[in-house]
Amino acid sequence: MLGAGSAIDPFWAIYQQHNNKEILSLLETYRIGNISPEDEVSTDDMGSPWAMEPKRHPLLKPASERPFNAEPPLTILAENFYTPNEFFYVRNHLPVPVIDVKTYELEVEIETDKAGAKSRQKALSFEDIKALPKHSVTAAIMCGGNRRSEMTEVKSVKGLSWGAGAVGNAKWSGARLRDVLLAMGVQPNENLHVILEGADLDPTSNPYGASIPLSKALDERGDVILAYEMNDKPLNRDHGFPIRVIVPGTVGARNVKWLTRIVVADHESNSHWQQNDYKGFSPSTDWDTVDFTKSPAIQAMPVTSAICTPLPGEKVKVSADGFVEVRGYAWSGGGRRIVRVDLTADKGKSWHVATLEQENEPDGRHYGWSLWTARIPVDTKLKGEEVEIWSKAVDSAYNVQPETFANIWNLRGVLSNAYHRVKILLN
Repeated sequence: MLGAGSAIDPFWAIYQQHNNKEILSLLETYRIGNISPEDEVSTDDMGSPWAMEPKRHPLLKPASERPFNAEPPLTILAENFYTPNEFFYVRNHLPVPVIDVKTYELEVEIETDKAGAKSRQKALSFEDIKALPKHSVTAAIMCGGNRRSEMTEVKSVKGLSWGAGAVGNAKWSGARLRDVLLAMGVQPNENLHVILEGADLDPTSNPYGASIPLSKALDERGDVILAYEMNDKPLNRDHGFPIRVIVPGTVGARNVKWLTRIVVADHESNSHWQQNDYKGFSPSTDWDTVDFTKSPAIQAMPVTSAICTPLPGEKVKVSADGFVEVRGYAWSGGGRRIVRVDLTADKGKSWHVATLEQENEPDGRHYGWSLWTARIPVDTKLKGEEVEIWSKAVDSAYNVQPETFANIWNLRGVLSNAYHRVKILLN
């Protein structure tokens, strides 16, 4: 309805995922007439909001072109503990903003007296942020819709059809948000929130926004970073240049890119993406009964794993001693360490424990992912036949992936963490 009385073109230009046959058919039922040719006003001179998009690596597989969202081939993910920047999945909700680092400013505002701050406002330039003590943290970032395409096989959902590649692991470096807030005199308060806003704007000039608990921002073990480096290189535009807030252990949506504003408040962000998206619901909830106010916004993600090689449908050579090699990743939110990855090639009759590659960080601060490798015995009599491999991860709290998607299905297709299953042909 924001387009009422005006051209709807600016909205189609930004939210192109809605410019599809289903939506157009729905809108057609509301048609009350057509504008006569002499009354038409051209929108050709409005300019494209996508004109300044950055170049991307051709190996990235788009889930949508505008806004650009893409994941790398799974085989690449399993090859590198630190995901190369050019292969790190891209999740954009709006056009990528163009920011001049020379004029960049990060506004910090303390909106509530409950924070007990001595200073209520502060503006930091890029150089001001770089002058603060530098810290690094290894953290995986995963889209809330990672593996949504598998959940769609149970029943359709609304959202980008991500495979298992909407995740990456990197070393992030920058200033700690904790240091900035403590310097302003902010005091711990379990009831307060930190609102994070980016420079990417919708057609009504509202920014992308999210929020995290103040307790996470102030926690020394929370490792929330105002990052300007990714794997020891400056952030590129798709990943938030010049500053991206990294909130380790949380869903990707809280790791706001192109950060321009931080607010300490007694309420969450009012942003659509905090209030009306990235929330989980019962499998029985549908679009007629959903109430987004009844579910909390996703913060920490659940335990998950995925098989990166072999790929679905691949012909896999069985070794002379009757084994196939399988590789993949595993991760759990909230800093929980992966303690085990189990695999089976006989539908759970026997399980085999993978070898893990991971950092030696303490539990509760284990924000990076774990890569794993396993040799699984297969029945050599099945050569030339199809075999399905399953993976399930276990974290330090002994949370385990659910067996099927049917019992965790939700209308937005988020939190898709059931067993990962890959069918292969034994060669």
